Amino acid sequence: MGLAEKANAYAAQLSGGQQQRVAIARALASSPQIILFDEPTSALDPEMIGEVLQVMKNLAHSGITMIVVTHEMHFAREIADRVVFIDGGDILEVAPPEDFFVQPQHPRTQRFLKKVLDPLHQELSS
Repeated sequence: MGLAEKANAYAAQLSGGQQQRVAIARALASSPQIILFDEPTSALDPEMIGEVLQVMKNLAHSGITMIVVTHEMHFAREIADRVVFIDGGDILEVAPPEDFFVQPQHPRTQRFLKKVLDPLHQELSS
């Protein structure tokens, strides 16, 4: 996790990204088969997001099953085996990342991806 130098630090002395990495390490201490991430980067400064995503990427390559709720679409595309799009509590689409991002089937998924992946273009064309 890259936190050996912070072994004696209190939580208040850690950055948001470091705190997230500690939380991940704590979750892994029990050797789970599955780990759930619920918006793990949502409260982080933009500069800290990458370090948490890198830890998660390493976990994905280690073979642990991860269920990730995220708005980090580029990360999801790179790491996911399957993408599940949920809107209003309903599952609207389940697909491999390449299908989901290249040819989404549900109109709501199409609108979401257009707005999220190209927000500037969306604003300019309105």
